[in-house]
Amino acid sequence: MLLYDFRMIGNNLLAYRKKLGMTQGEVADAAGISDRTYADIERGTVNMHVETLLRICKVLHVTPDDVLTDEDVELDCEQNEIIEWLNNSSPKTRATALQLLNVYLSSLT
Repeated sequence: MLLYDFRMIGNNLLAYRKKLGMTQGEVADAAGISDRTYADIERGTVNMHVETLLRICKVLHVTPDDVLTDEDVELDCEQNEIIEWLNNSSPKTRATALQLLNVYLSSLT
């Protein structure tokens, strides 16, 4: 569902920014806007131009759809962290983790 609540849009931006480990100032500088403007966007107290949204999305490596739709951003972030952990694990650890997940998922049906 498309979001019209600027606070929710700001919360999405905050979650993606934190996922990348960036500060508000870093995002603002890279997007070509002031620190204050970016902080206001994250708080949801200001409306932004489409061009500004596109520049911010480019900096955060997300699409406008990621930011403007009602998805569970934190769940996506957690999923990505798990995938990254699996990718960085030894083959034996990865196989064990996937077997455990398979057993758990099978138990749900």
